[in-house]
Amino acid sequence: MPVPADVPVLVFDSVTKLPPEADGAVVIGASHAAVYAAYMSAKFGCRAAIHHDAGIGKDEAGVSGLAYADRLGMAMAAVATASARIGDGADLQARGIISRANGLAAACGVVPGMPAREAAVLLRQAPWPHTIPPAKGEGRYTIEGAICADSATLLVPEDRGRIVATGSHGALNSYKATAPFRPGLLMFNDAGFGADRGGVLALPELAREDIAAIAVAAQSARIGDGRSTLQDGTISDVNKVAYRLGARVGGSALALARALAEKAEQQ
Repeated sequence: MPVPADVPVLVFDSVTKLPPEADGAVVIGASHAAVYAAYMSAKFGCRAAIHHDAGIGKDEAGVSGLAYADRLGMAMAAVATASARIGDGADLQARGIISRANGLAAACGVVPGMPAREAAVLLRQAPWPHTIPPAKGEGRYTIEGAICADSATLLVPEDRGRIVATGSHGALNSYKATAPFRPGLLMFNDAGFGADRGGVLALPELAREDIAAIAVAAQSARIGDGRSTLQDGTISDVNKVAYRLGARVGGSALALARALAEKAEQQ
């Protein structure tokens, strides 16, 4: 099948907000490949998308968007967490190695083990146009006094000083999204840590601003699901501010939240 030369390949650190140029393009987006991120790529009209598999993780949440994209008619693949930093589109393009491909991507010749940059060229021939997805919202919930936000982009000024469990990875762009709101404790998914510990690079940056932050293991909680971060998460990394609050690797995210809430009630 001929590969259209006029289909652009665009690179982004996140797919939560894409420009009009993404419509009809092949997008290498360094978001996880869970359902909501796949929805965003489809919503913005991407011809095809390559995301990060986020360590695949609990219930294979990190690549759950691939089957969803197939149903919409959008080719989609994911790169292995060990091959490139999540949240860094340029790194996905430069070093990413495909770990999973949906049926439509496979029909274009995309296979596991292939460099992402080569897969992107093949995806120029992906079917187009595809079905525009019905509206899907990310959620914010309050559970045991903690805010559970499916994305780090959902924080609001009222979260200042509160415990916020996000479904997002802890890459540098998550630091930029959350630090201005100054929560009392932030929780992320470690996305399998991955290349250069990309899944937790936000934690030391947040510590420099005196914001406590932890990550939970991708195998313990579903990425993209803030409630799972809080209720299922096993702590895999902590920054020095969270350590002072009692956070420890191997501990329960929910137990930590409960302990901090109890301490706050006693003060």
